[in-house]
Amino acid sequence: MSLYRNSAWFLKGVTEFTRNAFLSASKRFVEKDLEVSVAGRSFMITGANSGIGKATAMAIAKRGGTIHMVCRNKDKAEEARADIVKETGNKEVYVHILDLSETKKVWEFAEGFKRKYKSLNVLINNAGAIMSQRDLNAEGLEKSFAINVLGVYILTKSLIPLLEKSTDPRVITVSSGGMLVQKLRTGNLQSERGRYDGTMVYAQHKRQQVVMTEQLAKTHTSIHFSVMHPGWVDTPAVSNAMPDFHRSMKDSLRTPEQGADTVVWLAVSEAATKTPSGCFYQDRKMVSTHLPLAWTHSSPLEEQKLMSVLEDLAKTFQPH
Repeated sequence: MSLYRNSAWFLKGVTEFTRNAFLSASKRFVEKDLEVSVAGRSFMITGANSGIGKATAMAIAKRGGTIHMVCRNKDKAEEARADIVKETGNKEVYVHILDLSETKKVWEFAEGFKRKYKSLNVLINNAGAIMSQRDLNAEGLEKSFAINVLGVYILTKSLIPLLEKSTDPRVITVSSGGMLVQKLRTGNLQSERGRYDGTMVYAQHKRQQVVMTEQLAKTHTSIHFSVMHPGWVDTPAVSNAMPDFHRSMKDSLRTPEQGADTVVWLAVSEAATKTPSGCFYQDRKMVSTHLPLAWTHSSPLEEQKLMSVLEDLAKTFQPH
């Protein structure tokens, strides 16, 4: 990462990604956008037991939505479900256990979900992972790539037929402003070459999520796709993966509810669907996916290559 990109990103972060930046941005929010009932609509949220995922589930449950929490840890998921039901009075909250790093199981879960449920209105890809060292899953894939990229791709692609049968379908992926320092690179998807820097690998994955969203929006025009940056948020994931950053910025970090605000807006508001599909959002508005003069644009060929590799890998692990 160039010194310019690093500096430009941090300056942007301090002015746009903090709690104060959210409070400033929220002055232009249209309150009635979220004054809606989503009773009868179903929402799948990955990583819904803590942080942004739990705050999103809570906000949508308050508005009457049926929530499908997709979580790795059963005890934490059940505890979070109990909190959501108690606070919202909405009992239509269901727990599904899935580890997104287990590629074959992602397929199996999605196929099973389609057999059991007749509709899904909104998929929210929120779960993610930052690894401190390179690790492989059971299928021999680099684990954070399996969770952040391939798992998101398989879950989304498998559920598209169900989404397309449902009214006003939407897919929202929680990315990160960290992707702004990364240019799409498809030559080292498994992080086999060079020193493994978990934070930069995560940022690259978040860039890949943006490209994936743009490409899927072109192919599946009946679904509203979006990808967003929640800002710098005080979550367990941030404090565990980036303790120095968390310590130095703690007083400036957003609450999970503030981080979830744009996710909820994209998931439930009518205003969100009036914006083009496939775009990147921050604080309820479309923003650029590149820093000025940062040379992070990728070629259409490179973007197609990413989608082709993901499709091939997905097919490799698809149950027959």
